Amino acid sequence: MTLTVKDAARLLTVAEKTIYRWISQGVLPAYKVNEQYRFNRAELLEWATARKMNVSVDIFQEPESTGIPLPKLSAALKLGGIFYRLDGRDKPSVLHALVNIMRLPESVDREFLFQVLLAREALGSTGIGDGIAIPHVRNPIVLNVTEPAVHLCFLENAIDFSAIDNLPVHTLFSLISPTVRAHLHLISRLAYALRDQAFKEVLKRQGSREEILSEVTRIESAISH
Repeated sequence: MTLTVKDAARLLTVAEKTIYRWISQGVLPAYKVNEQYRFNRAELLEWATARKMNVSVDIFQEPESTGIPLPKLSAALKLGGIFYRLDGRDKPSVLHALVNIMRLPESVDREFLFQVLLAREALGSTGIGDGIAIPHVRNPIVLNVTEPAVHLCFLENAIDFSAIDNLPVHTLFSLISPTVRAHLHLISRLAYALRDQAFKEVLKRQGSREEILSEVTRIESAISH
């Protein structure tokens, strides 16, 4: 949480006084550290995505805190997998089905992971609008995994997720990462990708795995240039 008010204003392409107004209204996720407001990069992008706001591509220009390359969203999605017709009639049953299909090491306690996802939803829905939710934990669990994975699931039945736009959810993305840094990077990239209309159209019609991965690769290429 090293972003300042000035940084947040630049990344959200608004004036600093707008940032202060959103803070006073209690709508912008902010933290007070030594009497100064600080922001989490991934939370800002999630917040902006849910409100269909434009953001600066500079939001991805993080300082390299380690020598380990950050994961690609396309690689993480290939590892996690794309699933169709996930069963469930409500949020708990869908999340339980999600945890059961995740590609995880045998040592991972799936029931515990399910309970953590439920607890995260109790803090506030991860439904970001347009029928999409990104169930994850606010402070990711460091599981016994060596590579981050993103799981994409299309639901058999759209369900109420208490999403920001009150629309039922039909598509879930979920992330499992070995480190907090990788988690924040991937959720930022995913939130950015979900602002791309062509990608969202492919998701809406539940396109093929090849189509979806092609769209993600295209978006990643645009970000890196």
